[in-house]
Amino acid sequence: MVSAVPVKGGRSSVELAAGCAVLAVLGGLLALAVVDKGHRHEDGYRLNAAFAHIDGLSVGSDVRLAGVTVGQVVAERVDPSSFKAQVTFTVRPDIHLPTDSAAIITSDSLLGGKYIALSPGGNDATLHPGAAIAETQGSISLEQLLSRFIFSVTDSMTRNNQQKANAQGTGTQGAPQATGPGSAPAGGHGGGDDLP
Repeated sequence: MVSAVPVKGGRSSVELAAGCAVLAVLGGLLALAVVDKGHRHEDGYRLNAAFAHIDGLSVGSDVRLAGVTVGQVVAERVDPSSFKAQVTFTVRPDIHLPTDSAAIITSDSLLGGKYIALSPGGNDATLHPGAAIAETQGSISLEQLLSRFIFSVTDSMTRNNQQKANAQGTGTQGAPQATGPGSAPAGGHGGGDDLP
């Protein structure tokens, strides 16, 4: 049986050893995750793509094909001649993309992180390491999405109101209009007593 030797503060040596073991395991897992992440983006071959906007995309962002992560963004820079964002990313070595493939910056949700979605083309020829994907679509900012949504909703409401106004205008044409209590249609007599 192990005897617990009291340590300063009323803790036993067994508790201290258990705490140190837990911290060592957590530190090892953290180191493994950092090392794995560092090597993960180096697996595969590199491709390049130019985008007008890459808002929210960063080094380490996923590269996905059919919703499955197949690589990572490894570098970003601005081309001083075209003023476009040049993005370098990796793709798994077993994925051979056709030369007419497209790269689209998108996100999981309205507030989700951005990633590059690859859309494979139909050519038989495939992209070689270091090649550039010509077909790209940059990211759309949250402000652009919201303004499009608001414009769509207000435009829809305006059209609905116009349709209702037109329907009410055509539905009441030729029908007599009452102006208040006791009003009578033209040619008739008002609501009080009927006189012979």
